[in-house]
Amino acid sequence: MAQKGSLTPKRCPDARTLAIGAAADLTGIKVPTIRYYESIGLIDAPARSEAGRRVYDEAAISRLKFIRHARELGFEIEQIRRLLELAHEPQRSCAEVDRIAKQHLADIDSRIARLKALREEMQHMISGCAQGQVCECRILEVLSNHSYCRHETH
Repeated sequence: MAQKGSLTPKRCPDARTLAIGAAADLTGIKVPTIRYYESIGLIDAPARSEAGRRVYDEAAISRLKFIRHARELGFEIEQIRRLLELAHEPQRSCAEVDRIAKQHLADIDSRIARLKALREEMQHMISGCAQGQVCECRILEVLSNHSYCRHETH
């Protein structure tokens, strides 16, 4: 058995399975998050060792890596759930996968547009500040009256 700080993952009795800590290390997902994914059904409840500890096989590790990568790309849990379901239907058309990805890209583009508007608004506020006294501060003035903003939403 590996000791804390060891580079060798703590393996369970079956050499093809890993304890939850080793699964976390291998996938880059924290132990509580792995448990959370189990609790919401994003991953199946893992097998248990004789001692009652969770053990993860290659398929579970692969699924966890998929989830982590999808989360890094900003997909929401329900989108990931659906993508995982679709991944288990290899002969199916990938039209729904494409639709989910395109919708996600549209959401990203929308967020980028809002962030650009926010950045522009902040630059405008800051450039209007004369660095004088607080009673004349353009930044505070704009923050207290939205009508001075260039954009309705940001």
